[in-house]
Amino acid sequence: MKNSRNRSNSLLNAKSYAFALRIVRMTRFLREEKQEFILSKQILRSGTAIGALVRESEFAQSRADFINKLSIALKETNETDYWLNLLKDSDYITDSSFNSIENDCGELIALLVSSIKTVKNNLNEE
Repeated sequence: MKNSRNRSNSLLNAKSYAFALRIVRMTRFLREEKQEFILSKQILRSGTAIGALVRESEFAQSRADFINKLSIALKETNETDYWLNLLKDSDYITDSSFNSIENDCGELIALLVSSIKTVKNNLNEE
C-alpha cells in the first residue's frame, strides 16, 4: 500500500534505523566489554525489529495492515525500553548512556503513537 501517507514516514524510518544502529553498537559493547550475552540478545532483537517493522509498513496491504505493523513496532519499542531500564539498573550501562538512548526510544514511541492515531483518524473520517 505504497502511497503519499508512507512518504510522511521518512522521519520515522530515519529515526528507527538510526536507533537500530545504536542498539547494534550497544550490543557489541555489551558483548565485548561486559561479557553480557543474554540481555544483549534480547535488546538486539527488539531494538532492531522496530525499524524493520516500520520499513515493512511501507508496503502494507491495507491501512489496517499498516496500523498493525506500526502497532507491533510500538510494542517492540516498549519492550526495548524495558531492556534499557534493566541494563541501566543492573549497571551494564551508565546513566548517561541510558539517558541518551532512552531519549531516542521515547521519541520513537511518540512518533509511532502519533502515526497510528493519524492513520486511525483518517480511516474513521472516510
